[in-house]
Amino acid sequence: MVSEGNMDPLIEFAVLLLVALSVRESFTDRIIGGQEVQMYSIKYQASIQYNREHYCGGTLIRSQWVLSAAHCWRPAQVIQVILSEHNLAVDEGFEQVINVSKIFVHPNYNYKTFNNDIMLMKLSDPAYINANVQPASMPAVNTPALTTSTTCTVSGWGVTQIYSYYLSPVLRSVNVQFISTCELYYSGRITENMICAGSRLGGKDSCQGDSGGPLICNGNLEGIVSWGISCANPYFPGVYTKVRSYVQWISLTIINENAGN
Repeated sequence: MVSEGNMDPLIEFAVLLLVALSVRESFTDRIIGGQEVQMYSIKYQASIQYNREHYCGGTLIRSQWVLSAAHCWRPAQVIQVILSEHNLAVDEGFEQVINVSKIFVHPNYNYKTFNNDIMLMKLSDPAYINANVQPASMPAVNTPALTTSTTCTVSGWGVTQIYSYYLSPVLRSVNVQFISTCELYYSGRITENMICAGSRLGGKDSCQGDSGGPLICNGNLEGIVSWGISCANPYFPGVYTKVRSYVQWISLTIINENAGN
């Protein structure tokens, strides 16, 4: 679900409350149950902005490529990617503001089911890799499978309270558990391209405004914030795009794009 850039935030939030299947994307939300991160400690985190306003997260995976959720799509010419960002309300002097030259939405993305909810953004210029900005590690073919004991970290500028409609000014994160029994919570809605993570008792989750952001497990980018029913609900964990399903698509997309230049 993609929000219109000129929609009033209060109206947009009211609409989101009316849909049972709440997509984690809007101009007005954050991480629940987490805490502010140490400045520049999440070096791969990107803020995707429209009219210089944050609306989705992303992950730097190569110097000129950022990964996000397909439902965060907007025309490349109207958005920017901000790296080395911490406080959205403060110009800290380390931000890298980069335009987007091309966007590759997965060809099989289904906006109704959120299957294949993934997109690649090519930056107009490579990011400057330094102490604050570094690409995330991707899972490999032989990377061990996630288990129910795996603790993951999700980060973003989304809401910190359910039914809130204010962005967190600072980057926050929360630890969540990988949930292998996701189908038990979302009968018939979970595809092989999705994974779930959350807390057994609820209270820890990504939420609106965190969409497109990273879920890191065992040091690798394993998920992209995608959708869920409400936020931080013990019965409905967060649903993430399963990055492992797209490693080949990501590599081929980048190779083909580079070959065409």
